[in-house]
Amino acid sequence: MDPVIIVGAGPVGLTLALALARQEVPSVVLDEGPGKDEPRLARTAVLREDTTALMERLTGVPVGEAGARWAGWRAMRRKQVMREVKFDASAEGGEGVASPGGITSPGGVTNPGAVTKPAPLHIAQHVLTDALRAALVGERLVKVVVDSRLDAIEQEPSGVTAHTRGPKGTWWRGSYLVGCDGQRSTVRKLEDIRFPGRTAVERHAVAALRAELPWDGQALLHRMPPWRTSGPSGGEVTGRPLPDGVWRLDWLLPPGKDLVTPEMLVAHVRETLAGWTGGPTPPYELLDTGVHTVHHRLARRWRVGRVFLAGDAAHCLGTLGTHGLDEGLRDADNLAWKLAPAWHHGPHEALLDSYQAERRSAVAARLRAADQALPLLRGGGGLRAVVPGSARGHDALLMDGHLGQGAIGAPGTYADSPLAPRSLEGEVPVDTPRGAPVMDVRVTAEDGSFVQLRDRLGRGALLVVLIAPGTGVWDRKHWATAGIMPRLAAAVTALPYPAELLVAESYPGAAAHSVLLVRPDGHLVTALSGVRPADLYAAAEAALGGPVRAQAGAAEQAGAAAGSR
Repeated sequence: MDPVIIVGAGPVGLTLALALARQEVPSVVLDEGPGKDEPRLARTAVLREDTTALMERLTGVPVGEAGARWAGWRAMRRKQVMREVKFDASAEGGEGVASPGGITSPGGVTNPGAVTKPAPLHIAQHVLTDALRAALVGERLVKVVVDSRLDAIEQEPSGVTAHTRGPKGTWWRGSYLVGCDGQRSTVRKLEDIRFPGRTAVERHAVAALRAELPWDGQALLHRMPPWRTSGPSGGEVTGRPLPDGVWRLDWLLPPGKDLVTPEMLVAHVRETLAGWTGGPTPPYELLDTGVHTVHHRLARRWRVGRVFLAGDAAHCLGTLGTHGLDEGLRDADNLAWKLAPAWHHGPHEALLDSYQAERRSAVAARLRAADQALPLLRGGGGLRAVVPGSARGHDALLMDGHLGQGAIGAPGTYADSPLAPRSLEGEVPVDTPRGAPVMDVRVTAEDGSFVQLRDRLGRGALLVVLIAPGTGVWDRKHWATAGIMPRLAAAVTALPYPAELLVAESYPGAAAHSVLLVRPDGHLVTALSGVRPADLYAAAEAALGGPVRAQAGAAEQAGAAAGSR
């Protein structure tokens, strides 16, 4: 079987290659560049907790310089919070102003103390890429080919062929091809896939600097800073910490294409630092600058025969704190476990089709939420119709985005997925909705070791988790053959797909003896009351897109259609 061809060696492409390798699927990564990224501290990513866990799981124990950097941001994950800006309800239209130490309304009323909440991880993108590249060193199933620019794709029923030009220009034969090649995706253009949306939804001036600020490990959001004199007022300022005393600061720019000059950026930096510290501008070292332009676009199709799109090639988003790269990494995680059975056992069309159905719907929902919120936040009015009587509604929407919460920021849920099982007699509710990412709890593995639930993901197997209070204090040999365990073990063995049986002391909202079925990418399929072999089998079969044998004819038709393009 030919390897999967991955076009693009950014974080999404490298993540996909590693995720496929963990499931014994070989890949060839076509890198247009020289195989290394320029360090840019002003180019960063925001990752939610479960996506951060994915990165740690794929990269393993870090080694060398890349490992030291990785360890540094892993430490940041444990301490980073975001200070929430509160506004006095008496401020008409939410026009209060904020400072990190206390919140003041136009009338002079002060609300002392900002509120802190857990925040997603903030990391320089080149550090993330370096860690992924380090994990690929010595990986026998992944071949990275540098200085290789794609210029042609040909599909046929049995596979796909790609041609690259450059010093090593040649034809590459693959089983599938995935375009992870960014906003200007060559794969998307070669497959003639439309990419509608809006250009330059927002622009932000960006600066990375080293300075001593009094909020170690805390991200800052300041919606209407009162000190703004070097430009139009009303644009929020955000500050996010990086390791080694480095901060990334973002200033919302007014609409238009006015040039952002070095003098303007320096003025923003000096004003902001002086405003935050309440005095003269403290010492700082300017390390990097840039302009971040936000586009909102969504590809019409994410799959054409044996060709797929992922990451920025499939979608552009990133305003109001929404996490564009985070969504791209979720694309890779979702697609990897669906390509693996197709590679090992033959085309699995319903499963492969579900990639577009799930991921495109999740990203589209986030784009809709951001587009609905933007006029309210930037227009300065109308929000009270959405949040009656609450001036703080503006800030709640912003914080949702930055903190990975709500419709703007929370991870996508695949409740309406074509892989969702139909009504099951024994299904019971837990605190995780069907189709949402599972919470990370400690579990006992089949060898008796204690591990985290998320550590068992990404291996290509379904996870069956029994909630059994008290088992954690007993040696496995005392309970593995007692009570309902033998019957459950037999049901797991009979499933139509490899599955691992785990036991947890508890799970939020789950009663004792509940059984959770979890997909390889960590999304909940169902929760059942007790051992119900028929329901468990039906749910597992649905999660795989139905019986494989029923899809043979569809696979042949899909291959023929791809070859005729």
